[in-house]
Amino acid sequence: QVQLVESGGGLVQPGGSLRLSCAPSGSLFGYSAMGWYRQGPGEQRELVASITSGGSTNYAESVKGRFTISRDNVKNTVYLQMNSLKPEDTAVYYCNEKSYTGLEYWGQGTQVTVSS
Repeated sequence: QVQLVESGGGLVQPGGSLRLSCAPSGSLFGYSAMGWYRQGPGEQRELVASITSGGSTNYAESVKGRFTISRDNVKNTVYLQMNSLKPEDTAVYYCNEKSYTGLEYWGQGTQVTVSS
């Protein structure tokens, strides 16, 4: 059974940084595309960033130049480095795995709050 465990959320002031981590267990991580989504209060879940098994990345326009997604296929971990955080980045952030088999998995979510 695949489980995605996220960590690294918290409270940060505007302009600050956080790094989220997601470590899937029970999956063929190296063959999967990974992504980070977020859902703010009263909003739909949206894609923040994604990375293919080959390392190609894609970002939402709102985070380009501020966020960086990366993966370590040895540690089976995907990261989201978030810099220059803004209050509008406040949301629950979810890790997502899209397996080469077509199956999709989600983490439980981690809260990121940007506030002074």
